[in-house]
Amino acid sequence: MQDDDDTRFTDDSGHRWDRLPPISTGPRGRCPRCGKGHIFRGFLTIRDRCEVCGLDFSYADPADGPAVFVQLFACIPGVVFTLMLQILASPPWWVHVLVSMPVLIVSTVLPLRPIKGWLVASQFYFRAREGRLVKEE
Repeated sequence: MQDDDDTRFTDDSGHRWDRLPPISTGPRGRCPRCGKGHIFRGFLTIRDRCEVCGLDFSYADPADGPAVFVQLFACIPGVVFTLMLQILASPPWWVHVLVSMPVLIVSTVLPLRPIKGWLVASQFYFRAREGRLVKEE
């Protein structure tokens, strides 16, 4: 439930919470409501609920969003590095295995968790939910 000002909101039980920006909670894997609990149970597995405030994370469905962002933006430096290495140095294949493969893995795997956390926190902040049909009365 939204309060009159945009800095706080009230949950179903009547508790008032500060509105925390998604960019400050999501990339750190923190609960978008309290900022203290954790979103993730594993590397990319979302918890059922926050262990501090009890926020139910069933609303969270970032789907393929994190992978799309990583493919479109985060892995570009890794691919450019690999291509430039090949163009400028023409190294043997084993150099690519030892150098390029780790660069590509790091540039694609490491950003997944912060981006997924940001998307989950954004869904909470903006109250994004699965599409519903509105019944006319």
